[in-house]
Amino acid sequence: MQIAIAVFDQFTALDAVGPYQVLAELPQTEVVTVATRPGPVRDDRSLTFQAAAAFDEVTEPDVIVVPGGLITRRMVRDHHPVIDWIAAVHPTATWTTSVCTGAVLLAAAGVLTGRSATTHWIAYDQLTELGATPTDQRVVVDGDVVTAAGVSAGIDMALTLADRIGGATTAQAIQLGIEYDPQPPFDAGAPRKAGEAVRVPVAQWLRRREADLLA
Repeated sequence: MQIAIAVFDQFTALDAVGPYQVLAELPQTEVVTVATRPGPVRDDRSLTFQAAAAFDEVTEPDVIVVPGGLITRRMVRDHHPVIDWIAAVHPTATWTTSVCTGAVLLAAAGVLTGRSATTHWIAYDQLTELGATPTDQRVVVDGDVVTAAGVSAGIDMALTLADRIGGATTAQAIQLGIEYDPQPPFDAGAPRKAGEAVRVPVAQWLRRREADLLA
């Protein structure tokens, strides 16, 4: 089984690394990172990752994982090559998945038209504009498409997918192996839980960063 994780400049690292850590543990699995071209790719915090293959070299993966980042609105505007790759490989993939605003790229590729999906809460409007129905669920399974909310939800998405592929025992074994037992010190990880004093400045900060990337 081949799992292809798309990467691109300014992506959010945990969106890709969380699912990678989980899905790489599935038996008989090859995980490949794909980008516009093989070679180094910088995330949105200046970490450097290595893309193993170009999009046109990975044409029939069994699973695709598309991370997000505040750059995705610009990527849709400029029609980044990952959008055409998603559209090309989705019809033959067993599972098409996204984390955070990676769902925006799925929607731009036509994958989410008429489907329910989740993404980072700052991007619900983009999903609506692109023909999807956004929800505030942490993980949404709609047919052969699985979407995850912001960043850390990618681990939950990957465990959900591990269950669908390898069964509950396998998924639980992976969860235990990585000791994924979240016990956050605050209950402010979703906009409906965070108070206005936290939610408003965070929204403003994210919008400013997004605007800078669009400029």
